[in-house]
Order: sequence, then C-alpha cells, then structure tokens
Amino acid sequence: MTTTQSTLFSGIEKLIKGLNPQAITDERKAVLQPLADFIQLKVSNGQDIRINFICTHNSRRSHLSQVWAQTMANYFNIKNVFCYSGGTEATALFPMAAKTLQNSGFEVKTISEGNNPVYSIKYAKNEHPIIGFSKKLDDDFNPKSGFAAIMTCDSANEACPFVPGAEKRIPITFEDPKAFDNTPQQTEKYNERSLQIATELFYVFSLINS
Repeated sequence: MTTTQSTLFSGIEKLIKGLNPQAITDERKAVLQPLADFIQLKVSNGQDIRINFICTHNSRRSHLSQVWAQTMANYFNIKNVFCYSGGTEATALFPMAAKTLQNSGFEVKTISEGNNPVYSIKYAKNEHPIIGFSKKLDDDFNPKSGFAAIMTCDSANEACPFVPGAEKRIPITFEDPKAFDNTPQQTEKYNERSLQIATELFYVFSLINS
C-alpha cells in the first residue's frame, strides 16, 4: 500500500527508506504472514489492532519489535494500532537496546532510574511516546484480551504454549544480540538485529490494505 505524508522524525524516515525487504526469504515471509493476516482482518473489520511482543526478559528483542511495529503502523498510516511488549519475567530494558533506537533516530529519554529504568521513546513529534520498561506479559500495562501474542524468542515460545487472553499466538523469533554484550561487535550486532526487525515489520505492514 502507499504511504501518506509521514510525521516520523527525519532520521527514522531515512532509515526506513533504506531498508531492503526484497532480501527477506520466502521461508521467512511465511513466518511473518500470520501477523499480516491478523492485522488485515482487524483493519477490514474496523477493529483496534493490539499486538504484544513477548520475550523471556522483555529487555531487547521484544522492545525493538514493539517500537518498530508502532513506527511502521504510523509510516503506512494504519490507524488504531497499539503495540506492547512483555516477558515471562521482568528484568530491565537493556541500555544498548535503547541506545540502538536512539542511533536510529528515535528520541529516547530516561523517565526514571533504578533497577528497571523507564524510557520515553518517541518516533514522531505529534505522537504519544512509547513507554519502555521491562514487565511481565500479563502486566496491567498490557492488554488482557483480543491481542496477537508475538513470541520473539525461542525460550519464551517454548515456555508459553498458551498466552492468556491472546486471540492469536504467533512465533516470530529473532536471534538474541545479548550474545555480543561487552564485545567489540556489540553495537554492530544490536544494530543488525534492529534493522532485521525493522525490515520484517516494514514488510508486514506493507501488505496491509486499508
């Protein structure tokens, strides 16, 4: 579908325009299709679209997915999309994940410090910020029914064969950049994972007809 005039920050828009969804394999497109089908059904029925990205610690991949999905919904002008994230346990949003988003053009501010800091993550001047912090998947911050549960890591996918309240449960797993923490490749690998997630969610939302 075509985009309307975007309100995204210029750095994010430039990054999106440089993505290469043509590189996504047919095998991976098949993995992504159920999410596109869920979104399309909601759009066609005029219903709100709620997507909860779930990982074990809600610290890296689930947050990157939440932020990029909300951003792509805005980019493709798909209304009433509400993206969330959660874990099978709560830890903290890993600072490098927040830094990676900042390096991609997002405005990231720390709202509160502590063992589980709270971040404001903005992708556009006139849109509500995404509130980023680690939480369990059933936290009061997250939806209780009618949502798609996207399992972004293998361990959460295996640990949660059933997600209470989820209308759909869809495994879309990503490799964990945590393996490169405190190594010379850390920045590169976090950016690589963020770009993969951005590219795949660009592809998903590009399929939606409103």
